[in-house]
Amino acid sequence: MSTRGGPTVRVTVSSVLFDYTGDRREVEACGATLGALLLDLDRRYPGLRFRVVDEQERVRPHMNVFVAGQRAQGLATRIAEGDEVHLLQALSGG
Repeated sequence: MSTRGGPTVRVTVSSVLFDYTGDRREVEACGATLGALLLDLDRRYPGLRFRVVDEQERVRPHMNVFVAGQRAQGLATRIAEGDEVHLLQALSGG
C-alpha cells in the first residue's frame, strides 16, 4: 500500500502517450481510484492526464481505460493492490 492513499500499480499506456512517458510502455502510479491514479500519473508525467480526461472530468471518448481487465466506469473506479491499468486509444473506421 502506498503512503499516498492507494496501491502502486502497473500502468500500460498506448503509444500515443509515449511522448509523455519518455517512450515507456509501462509505468507505475498510485491511487485508490482511477481519478487519483491519473493525478499521480500527471505528477510524474506532466500533461498525460489531459490526454485521457476532458474538461468535464470524464474519460475522453477516444480513450479506453481498463482496470483489472474491466472497462473503467469513470474516475471513481476503485483501484486495488495487484490491479493493472491499461490506457488505450480507441480505434474507429473501417
